[in-house]
Amino acid sequence: MRIRRFRYTLSGCVAAALLAGCGGSQPPIGAPGAMPQTLPYSSSSYKILHRFSLDRRGAYEPLSGLINVSGALYGTTFGDDLTGYSTLFDIATSGEYKTLHRFHGADGFGSWDAPLLELNGTLYGTTYYGGKSAGYGVVFSATPSGAETVLHRFAGGSDGAGPWAALIDVNGTLYGTTESGGGSGCTDTGYTKGCGTVFSISSSGEETVLYRFAGKPDGAHPGAALLDVSGTLYGTTSTGGEYGDGCVFTISTSGSENVLYSFNGKPDGSYPIAPLIDVNGTLYGTTNGGGASGDGTVFSISTAGTEKVLYSFAGGSADGVGPAAPLLDVNGTLYGTTANGGGAGCYQNDGCGTVYSVSTSGAEQVLHIFTGGSDGAVPHAALVNVDGTLYGTTALGGGLGCHRKGCGTVFEITP
Repeated sequence: MRIRRFRYTLSGCVAAALLAGCGGSQPPIGAPGAMPQTLPYSSSSYKILHRFSLDRRGAYEPLSGLINVSGALYGTTFGDDLTGYSTLFDIATSGEYKTLHRFHGADGFGSWDAPLLELNGTLYGTTYYGGKSAGYGVVFSATPSGAETVLHRFAGGSDGAGPWAALIDVNGTLYGTTESGGGSGCTDTGYTKGCGTVFSISSSGEETVLYRFAGKPDGAHPGAALLDVSGTLYGTTSTGGEYGDGCVFTISTSGSENVLYSFNGKPDGSYPIAPLIDVNGTLYGTTNGGGASGDGTVFSISTAGTEKVLYSFAGGSADGVGPAAPLLDVNGTLYGTTANGGGAGCYQNDGCGTVYSVSTSGAEQVLHIFTGGSDGAVPHAALVNVDGTLYGTTALGGGLGCHRKGCGTVFEITP
């Protein structure tokens, strides 16, 4: 398994899954496990709205996706050269950018794939690190103007550690996952013991651990947000399950968990690290690895657990590698990003990433191939739709300082 690392050392199996891709040969079209035919390359309208920079001690590496609140886009960065931690920002669709809050460690730092959640005019989010107790991450709230409050500091151990993913709202209660912690077992993370947790938290900060993963057969290291479907929560774990390649699970709001499907590697998927989405009662998601070429998949799964690989990424000069972001449904067409692929350059010549669309029947189309220069590199966060224009972030690239030819970007693309 090839590992593509960011500047920072990521933790455990989720980190390996996020940055991993496996080689292999593709079976012929029509053979079991073969990829559906990719549609021709599409020239979509692509535009950079903002390039992050260390000039004037700026922020860098927007690893999380954006959310749309009344026409303004809100997001977070992993780092900030002024404080050494993270930032909360907003950006207009015209490109006007403003830093709202600079984290300082005790109030959290290190926002990974965790877009903010807006609820009744307040923003809620997680950071993977920080907090006064032991640095195991926090849940926070913030006003749209940037006044931040820590709601919960994770303590590791049985409480959980490393909230990698976003929160969701179910009838006014917030639900989330931690990538590790929860108790004994799964010590491979080098972070804290435990295979991860599912937790609930009130808007006032009262936290309850609902479930502690054990690895096999129930899954380990959940790196994705949960999905609420009629009161039942659906999620993925990056590893664990029956075969160790991750799983899709359900959990009630009271904490009763059930494995819906266990991934089994090539030609099936492996390492699901993105949230699921619901399109007319069928769930869709991505796996970071597995598939016919080992470069990741788009899959569907019924609420009864019937799974189907819709598309296997092939890498190379014209296709993506390693989808780490959730899909976005726009009028029945699914849109997403791959962190790598699309040509040479970036990590081990695996490419700098792509934006793609895929139909619910599995016909894929590449909309943009990142070059790693001024247009950005390594998109692995969710896209957001604002009136038919899609907005997203790249973790690197942009051409202004930092490493890997830039500190990251905010971009827009019109399919």
